[in-house]
Amino acid sequence: MKCRIKSQLKLLSTHLRPPKPYLHPYSAVTSRHGIHTTTPTPEAPDKASYSTSLARYLTEAIEATGPISLAAYMRQCLVSDLGGYYTAERQVGAGDQFGQKGDFITSPEISQVFGELIGIWVVSEWMRQRRSGEKIQIIELGPGRGTLMSDLWRTVLRFKTMADSVEAIYLVEASPSLRGAQKALLCGPETKIREIENGFSCQSKVSPKINIIWYEDFSFIPQDKDRTPYIIAHEFFDALPIHAFTNTDNGWRELLVDASSRKGQFVAKNGVSKLETRSNTPEFALTLANAPTPHSILLPPLSQRYKDLEKLKDATIEISPESLGLMEKISQKIGEAGAGAALIIDYGTSDTVPANSLHGILKHKICSPFSRPGEVDVSADVDFTALAEQAIKASKKVEVHGPVKQSAFLGMLGIKERTEFLICELKKQNNRWGDGNKDKEKALRSGHDRLVGEHAGGMGAIYKALAVVPVRDGRRPVGFGGEVTGDQD
Repeated sequence: MKCRIKSQLKLLSTHLRPPKPYLHPYSAVTSRHGIHTTTPTPEAPDKASYSTSLARYLTEAIEATGPISLAAYMRQCLVSDLGGYYTAERQVGAGDQFGQKGDFITSPEISQVFGELIGIWVVSEWMRQRRSGEKIQIIELGPGRGTLMSDLWRTVLRFKTMADSVEAIYLVEASPSLRGAQKALLCGPETKIREIENGFSCQSKVSPKINIIWYEDFSFIPQDKDRTPYIIAHEFFDALPIHAFTNTDNGWRELLVDASSRKGQFVAKNGVSKLETRSNTPEFALTLANAPTPHSILLPPLSQRYKDLEKLKDATIEISPESLGLMEKISQKIGEAGAGAALIIDYGTSDTVPANSLHGILKHKICSPFSRPGEVDVSADVDFTALAEQAIKASKKVEVHGPVKQSAFLGMLGIKERTEFLICELKKQNNRWGDGNKDKEKALRSGHDRLVGEHAGGMGAIYKALAVVPVRDGRRPVGFGGEVTGDQD
């Protein structure tokens, strides 16, 4: 999913200082006053407890060089080649991160209607902008299992003129295991994937003339004025690393990640004192830098929104320079082509600066982002206003629409009507409305409710959509208050 980086910790680990003397855990004894005290209990050094191999590398690196930035911690947790969440090798049959057996469920996995409507949005933008002789690029950042692209492409194929103009489908993916899942769905499990410059490629199973091309970096995708990019980023920006800062009497100070104390503590249970080890607590914790860091000097002055918070003591802000850098590239790609569009759907803030939003997810439950690094998914709220500002700053040839709530976006695209149509089609398939079709109807209705619901557990208000399109005097895209225009096939 995210751009894979070569772990600097592997190199660092070969130059670590000699191991510290092993710290003995303690066992409880009772003093002559009847008060529990502690005495050392020998234990073999090789039994030092680390939740994951990545936790050990991070701990040793921090002990050798000091606390690291939150961005560096997130990057290692997600894409480290030492066992990152998206880049670690997974055992056969262990499944992936998605679905009921994984850690979370994304909108494309909830209902096919989601991906179909994203396809309709792409087609509507093409109909408004279509150019003769153009080479269309359909691009997705962080495609998960490939479900969204499968549904999107099935929709595009119904518009032959557009489908015939597609040069290739480009997927930006860092995870080898997820790339394999995408290949199986989009190209077929038996189709061989071939290595190309900077990436991989194979033929689409439903459109043999179309290649599915994988790159680990958005910059590798070809770019020129004849190519029209349609870019989808669904739940991608939330996983890009952030830096966090707190406003102090001495200005902005960066929040860094440090290793927690390895010592346990005694707790009394049923009159018996028991050592509660760090296996039940996060292995890492935030600490405030005692001096300015390069990031605390450079990042807060980037926007007036951050400067305004300098008046508020103890204000905390989160900034993602990687997100800003990627949005700059997206904006420039669309601006230079003078055509195309980008659609970003994610959870985050509409008009406020994110603060204290970093969280972890494991087995569908919120947990500490500082525990079990590499096994816990970590992410943070997307700053949609910052993305919009960066897009406009990067190119004078684009304009930004949104963010709007996902419920409004999907509603304007016709999610209710499409769901009811699919249910009617199910009823036509069999004269007898069996239990199987009833289950499918229930799934479609519950999927619709979850995607647009603004209640607890619903995604309608939490998730938002943002669009970047070529300058066109403010005429809104579909889903943002606009209507379908242009010639149809």
